[in-house]
Amino acid sequence: MIFEKEFETMRRADIEALQLERLRHIAQYCYERIEMYHKKFDGAGFDPARIKTLSDLQYMPFTTKEDIRDTYPFGMFAVPMKEVVRIHASSGTTGKPTVVGYTRSDLDVWARLVARLCAAVGVTDEDIAQISFGYGLFTGALGLHYGLERLGAAVVPASSGNTEKQLMLMKDFGATTVISTPSYAMYMAETAKDLGYDVKNDFKLKIGLFGSEGCSIELREKIEEAWGLFATDNYGMSELMGPGVSGECYRREGMHVAEDHFIPEIIDSHSGQVLKAGETGELVITTLTKECFPVLRYRTKDISRLNYEPCECGRTNVRMDKIMGRADDMLKIRGVNVFPGQIESVLFTVKEIGPHYQLIVTREGFVDKLEVKVELLDGSLLESYSELERLHGAIKHKLHTVLGIDAKVSLAEPKSIERFAGKAKRIVDLRDTH
Repeated sequence: MIFEKEFETMRRADIEALQLERLRHIAQYCYERIEMYHKKFDGAGFDPARIKTLSDLQYMPFTTKEDIRDTYPFGMFAVPMKEVVRIHASSGTTGKPTVVGYTRSDLDVWARLVARLCAAVGVTDEDIAQISFGYGLFTGALGLHYGLERLGAAVVPASSGNTEKQLMLMKDFGATTVISTPSYAMYMAETAKDLGYDVKNDFKLKIGLFGSEGCSIELREKIEEAWGLFATDNYGMSELMGPGVSGECYRREGMHVAEDHFIPEIIDSHSGQVLKAGETGELVITTLTKECFPVLRYRTKDISRLNYEPCECGRTNVRMDKIMGRADDMLKIRGVNVFPGQIESVLFTVKEIGPHYQLIVTREGFVDKLEVKVELLDGSLLESYSELERLHGAIKHKLHTVLGIDAKVSLAEPKSIERFAGKAKRIVDLRDTH
């Protein structure tokens, strides 16, 4: 189903005409209402009134997370507080949180865009959707909540954690759609099995809407195998709106960007130059319609690429690839660039280990070292030295073949690696502890 056909199937020329009209408005709007943009534009010699074509966007200065943190808490709000009806914020684990606000119009747009992505994968008003994201300042839960309600689905706001109760409700209510992080979906399946559920027969799940963290194709396949559902990706972040920026359709050949509300670009992270369509680089997003918290050329640090070919589902909006990694999550090990997603893809081809792992990065002298800690599915392997040696060697060989470096591999007991109800913390960086 296409929720808003008039916008999701526009001709390319019409999309670009609408984007240009909205870009010219939002650039002037930001210049006049947000001090940070006024100073940034003046410092760069950029006059928003001189935007004539979409290609002029490349001359506009970037916005970074540091810009938002420097204006904490409300310096990026473009409307008076009496017009603000919702405030969200990031976790702020690496400093001040990034605080974002919404007007009533912003919330209406947000709900419609989330409804689009839910409809694109087959959710209808006959579905029961259990949201297993944490409610609170995090945008994921309430973003999906209002979008699913707009679509007409019955929403179960279970939140995250209390996994035994989650599973009871999921079974008793007959939930057909689940919303969570990919890692929590795997944890729930693991717990259900431990509790004696027949996972594929006791539950009615058909669709999984997963986000908030990376999900490799291999992890997606494991989730589908565990639950017997159709797993899909969607993309968003609090600085841009929350979930709803883009999402997969039932064909899963890229995530459709809501181009009537966002302009995506791909840049070279080092030079800042815009790359051609089809090239891989850092995703940059400009919001076109946000009233309270508009952002221009926001550097997401996420690595992706864009495909402007119309999709066979009928949608014509540009599609972005699954996020391949983050520019700031990239590990440089002995001169080699390594993304956690690459490691995950390798690990999930090894049938003897589970989906939970940790990447431990240390530094000896001036050399970075990587330890890959994985969890055995069968604890009895710990009693067989020869089998452990075989498995250890096989994993090291696979990692070296893909990454081009040697990594230390540690085999841990079943269920010994920490589980997370929210975003999984895969990387343990110990380089600055000494």
